[in-house]
Amino acid sequence: MKISALRLFNVKRFAGRGVAIEGIEGGVNVLCAANEFGKSTSFEALHALFFQPHSSGSGDVRILRPYSGGSPLVEADIVTGAGRFRITKQYFAGRSAQVTDLATGRLVAQADEAENFIAGLVKGGTAGPAGLLWVRQGVTGIERRSKSEEEDEREVRRTLLESVQGEVEAVTGGRRMTEILSATQQALSELVTATGRPKAGGRYASAIEDRDRLIGDEQKLSGEVTVLREALDQRASATKRLAELDSAGDRQERRKAVEAAQAAFDAAKSQSEKLKAAEAEFKLALDRRDVAEKELLTFRAAMEKARELRQKRLAAEDRHRKAEDKRREVNEAIAKATTDVEAAEAREKEARDLLTRLDAALRAREAFERLAQLKDQLASAEATRQALEQGEAELSLLKLPSSAIDELQDLDVEIARLHAVEEAARPSISVDYQPDAFGPVTMDGNPLSDGKERTYDGQARLSIPGIGTMTLRSNRPSRSDDRLEKAQARRRTLLSSMGVDDLAAARKRQVQAQRMDAGLGELRGRLSQLAPQGLPRLRENVAAQSAVDAGALELKADPAQVRTSLAEAEERLTAVRLVRREMESLDGNASDAFIAAEKESAALNAEWTQVDSILGPEEERAAREQQLVKVRDDRERSRADAEVHAERLRATAIALDSAEAVLKRARSVEEAAEKEINRLRETIAGLNAGICARADEAVEEKWRETTDALSTATARVAAFAKEVTILQRLASALEAARSQARELYLKPVMTELTPLLGLLFDDVSITFDEKSLLPHAIRRSGQEEDVDRLSGGMREQLSVLTRLAFARLLARDGRPAPVILDDALVYSDDDRIEKMFDALHRQSRDQQIIVFSCRQRAFQRLGGNILQMTDWQP
Repeated sequence: MKISALRLFNVKRFAGRGVAIEGIEGGVNVLCAANEFGKSTSFEALHALFFQPHSSGSGDVRILRPYSGGSPLVEADIVTGAGRFRITKQYFAGRSAQVTDLATGRLVAQADEAENFIAGLVKGGTAGPAGLLWVRQGVTGIERRSKSEEEDEREVRRTLLESVQGEVEAVTGGRRMTEILSATQQALSELVTATGRPKAGGRYASAIEDRDRLIGDEQKLSGEVTVLREALDQRASATKRLAELDSAGDRQERRKAVEAAQAAFDAAKSQSEKLKAAEAEFKLALDRRDVAEKELLTFRAAMEKARELRQKRLAAEDRHRKAEDKRREVNEAIAKATTDVEAAEAREKEARDLLTRLDAALRAREAFERLAQLKDQLASAEATRQALEQGEAELSLLKLPSSAIDELQDLDVEIARLHAVEEAARPSISVDYQPDAFGPVTMDGNPLSDGKERTYDGQARLSIPGIGTMTLRSNRPSRSDDRLEKAQARRRTLLSSMGVDDLAAARKRQVQAQRMDAGLGELRGRLSQLAPQGLPRLRENVAAQSAVDAGALELKADPAQVRTSLAEAEERLTAVRLVRREMESLDGNASDAFIAAEKESAALNAEWTQVDSILGPEEERAAREQQLVKVRDDRERSRADAEVHAERLRATAIALDSAEAVLKRARSVEEAAEKEINRLRETIAGLNAGICARADEAVEEKWRETTDALSTATARVAAFAKEVTILQRLASALEAARSQARELYLKPVMTELTPLLGLLFDDVSITFDEKSLLPHAIRRSGQEEDVDRLSGGMREQLSVLTRLAFARLLARDGRPAPVILDDALVYSDDDRIEKMFDALHRQSRDQQIIVFSCRQRAFQRLGGNILQMTDWQP
């Protein structure tokens, strides 16, 4: 297959328009243009045309769609052994696929049939030869990629080598060996996965599942048989134990032991209750004796306390009376001091108010004087501001832009220069008269002075007395430019805009404006002195000062005398306040003394009331003390009697805890025997039910059957495992045999690659990887280097040369396919790239090669058929 034309419409950057690459021939074809020109777009469109169905919406198709949307259209003309055809595809809206015979114009196939036609051309899609030979930008084929991509290309290379290498057939079986190895791998894949694990759903995995299921069933049934046998043993043991516990003699013996222990416990409990009552009576008698003893001691302490309180109350009453007298005297002194302070404060306030009014009058007078000054200052500022505004208005009319004056001066100089240049270029004439001359020579009627030069334009007519008329013609060509007229016109326009007649008048106005500006500067300085904060602020100050009260100016008084009176009043006020403060401090002491006396009297009275309530009437106190002594003695005797009675009962008491323990043990023996009897009866009933159920299910028979089936399944799994081992050993042996013949296997591609390598490198050999069938290492100068460690330029050169070798093998196998390279030589230097060009031309003798590149200068030396992109409308 060869490609003769490519056309695309509404693809990526070509939104809404179409481009075409026509005239693609056999041999080397080159499309070289700058970046963003559409080369990679053309490669992607061609790749989609051959490898992406028209109904696809995958990522490789979506990237063809421009940002504005629409339906990409791709079309290519191809030449095959069957004729010339045109393949057309449109994606997304209006999606379609068509194949047309260019010789007859007949529609050969469309839709799915068209896709089948294309699949027959590329044979295997991206995993076929075209996928191997079409190199995307930035992809060498040597770098690491996904496992599926590497495996697809490896299979293409392997199939290609097998189809063109006959010697391998003799050494390793070639295709026959591959078929055997493929069958071996197929048989293995039916049984195990790539990692050697049983394949889900396969016969091996099913056998393992059956064996594992039978193992579980056997373990379950074995457990049930074991449980049945254990239940029979347990039932026999439980029946024997029940017969021992449930005999009449054992029951009677356990009952008598409980009754004897109960009688002993009842006797011990009765004696214990009597002892508790006696001990309670003893404790009550002891408490009553303690209460009587405490009442007697309290009464005697109260008698002593009453004697002490009588003396303290007499002394406290004397202190209370003295504190009350002192407090009365201090209160009278404080009242007198307070009256003196109030009088002094009134006199001080009167003097202070008078001084305040006097100060206000003085401030009003000063404000009135300051108001007059501010008014004069405001009037001067207003006049200065008015003069300044008028001067600024006049200055704005008089002032001229300095740039305009400079420009006018430059124009005058330029005009003078142009006049001088023009005058110097004009022809001139002068006459030197002899003393005996007939008369002056006239030019155009005007006499020429002796020795004076005169110029003329065009021609001049000379009248020479005594000789005749002479005509002079300058024949000077006219001026070739109008610079002088333009300069004069610009000068007139500038003078008109400035309102002056000439440069002198402009300079005069400039000097006047500068003088006026200096005068305005003086006015601005004066205005800033009169109103430093601005005229509005000055007006505000005048308005604020205008609010002076004129009536306050009439107050008359001597300020010194008023201040002296105020100072005397303040001194008097300070003195009387000191006296009052001293009296107040004395009042505090007197009040504290009075409060302390009151507090002491209240406390003594409270204690006296408490003691008096304890002792009672004074005449009965002796009789009450004797009564309290008698009560204490009686209660002491009762306590001693109760103690003797409790000791007597304690000596004859039975140990209640021991009797209770004996009773508890006897009852527990009887209860445990009854519980065990009931439990044994329930256990025997449950065992009987389980034994009957398992006997009906024939558990032992099922267990024996399952054991036999498990043996059969285990043998089947072992057979499958043996088969897997044999197949794996066979595959390993076949792989080893093919690996040993790898040099012959790779001989075709090495045959094609060796002359290509000689074009680029000296003394370089390549080692291919036996798995990937790609260059693995190179040997040069006696040293081996991994391809991964080579420079980017050398890796891409090896990649392109390897693909050219495989392309030649395809052609020899009757399956020619174009080699398409999209910027595949971006890292090559100038020397190597020319050698790569030689290699491309060498392989293009019976091969179509299409090269896309952005390196315009470098690829000019490639030669070949130069392609162009032209506009195209479907």
